Amino acid sequence: MAVTEPILLVFSALLGAIVGSFLNVVILRLPEEDASIVFPASHCPACKHPLAWFENIPVLSYIVQLGKCRHCAARISLQYPVVEILMAVLSMAVLSRFGLSVAAAGYFLFCAALLVIIYIDIHLQIIPDVISLPGIVLGFLFSLVNPYVSWTDSLIGIIAGGGVLYAIALLYFLWRKQDGMGGGDIKLLAMLGAFLGWQSLPFIFFASSLSGSVVGIIAMLVQRKGGKTRIPFGPFLSLAALAYLFFAPTIHYYFELYLRGEWP
Repeated sequence: MAVTEPILLVFSALLGAIVGSFLNVVILRLPEEDASIVFPASHCPACKHPLAWFENIPVLSYIVQLGKCRHCAARISLQYPVVEILMAVLSMAVLSRFGLSVAAAGYFLFCAALLVIIYIDIHLQIIPDVISLPGIVLGFLFSLVNPYVSWTDSLIGIIAGGGVLYAIALLYFLWRKQDGMGGGDIKLLAMLGAFLGWQSLPFIFFASSLSGSVVGIIAMLVQRKGGKTRIPFGPFLSLAALAYLFFAPTIHYYFELYLRGEWP
């Protein structure tokens, strides 16, 4: 049931922004070998000066400080407030879609994980196993209490999600004698299948392939590297999964119309 109470949406946005602030730390430190996402405390990436509590207020601190460090005047990446705002919006969207429920809590964590994956994959073209592998297990366990996805749908989603991309990657390797898709994408799609069920996979695969192809063609024209152009596929999978999470009923409605030949 959708939640319309403004006060709940405000609190969900504040929670999302706070979590988004932590996600910035995760995005920055998780790919680093032996780095802790807890210690040391938040500090300026340039001068390493520890940040006071009032320098760590999501979005507001960035605006007040005009996007600069108070201590060394180094520019602060726009990524920080953007991630905080995106997580705030996702938090409100989850609450509106699922209400105050166990499903909302699980999908809140799911959205947070996808946001981290999107940014890390964009920057480094890797999807950390420390997110996707536990995510597969958590997605399946979540299905035991999730009224929207049964455990059988989740299990089939894991097998089908990982299996489809693995088959495509294997065929591409046999054809071109080079890797066309990383193992991280395969594990990510298995995680998406675990959280969203196998019914989500056709849309996720189609939408991510279509959007990825369009962006890939543009990148080829801009970079002029031809077939050597490489773009991360994880963000497209993640964005398609988010679209399905929030618009699944509409997606299934139009898909059924298409199957019946009644497309408007």
